[in-house]
Amino acid sequence: MEMVSLSAIHDAQKAERFSDLANLCDNLDLELASKGGELPEDWPYVIHLLGHILVSDLNSARFLWKRIPASVKQNQPELLAAWKIGQCMWTHNYSGVHEALHNFEWSHDVRPVVGRIAEDYSGRIFRLLSTAYSTISVTDAASYLGLSINDTIIFTGKNGWGFDPSSQMLTVHPLVTTVEQKLDASNLQSLTEYVFHLEH
Repeated sequence: MEMVSLSAIHDAQKAERFSDLANLCDNLDLELASKGGELPEDWPYVIHLLGHILVSDLNSARFLWKRIPASVKQNQPELLAAWKIGQCMWTHNYSGVHEALHNFEWSHDVRPVVGRIAEDYSGRIFRLLSTAYSTISVTDAASYLGLSINDTIIFTGKNGWGFDPSSQMLTVHPLVTTVEQKLDASNLQSLTEYVFHLEH
């Protein structure tokens, strides 16, 4: 059972199905527990924790952190580094999240998962800024996005934002969201009848 569990998790990583990792680990964890078994010594706690962080399930990440044996926490610096990401997200420490993501030498297996978290997090923050602000200082934007001042100007410029060098302010270009509506035959018929009624 343990070998099946671990190979299933590794397979999901290799296939880059990172958003499946949390549920996969949880289900295998529960399956072992229901049979009276314990997690194997080589259980991928880092991947399990990052899986919850990736899907923004910080409550489950905190619960998992509390369950991890103290001896495991003490002997796995990478696990502590992963938990730091979750802590900063929980407290809305935006710059802290970026530091936690980028200031640790992640292992080969973990690096792609952290990369996906960084990408998704930056995207969420950019969308948040695009809806919450009409103008924002380039310094604040850089802190939120985890970029240098220059990279922030370039990145936001590519997304249609303006920059005033004299005030050091960015003018936010709101994101345009499109809602697709599908018309089936009955809807089209109703619309046709409605227009015909209006015209006659």
